[in-house]
Amino acid sequence: MASIKDIVFDSPHPASAARFWAQALDDYEIAPYDEEELARLRSMGISDPEDDPTVLLVGTDGRLPRIFFQLVPEGKQVKNRVHLDLSSTDAVAEAKRLCALGATVHAEREEWITMQDPDGNEFCLMRS
Repeated sequence: MASIKDIVFDSPHPASAARFWAQALDDYEIAPYDEEELARLRSMGISDPEDDPTVLLVGTDGRLPRIFFQLVPEGKQVKNRVHLDLSSTDAVAEAKRLCALGATVHAEREEWITMQDPDGNEFCLMRS
């Protein structure tokens, strides 16, 4: 049987996308840039982690799935085929917080709010 190891988002700027989702999600953070990781970037001619083509979010308790953000040259063209559903005890307040981080409200439904992250990826914020 397979299990989910990583969720991967395509992005025109992975570091920015990772920062948004690290702030949006409880108990996730950008993986630290240790010397080995910085050496990997330097070997690719990258001196600043801000230009990292693959940024990783990890659970603060080491849980899976990890979330990767990978550089792609093209912008998002169509609706996501897969999306995340987020939960919160106060969806209205959480939607406002996420908008302050750069998300936008796409549609309001009775049971959820459809939103988009700064790269235009849709996700739902459940009202219950």
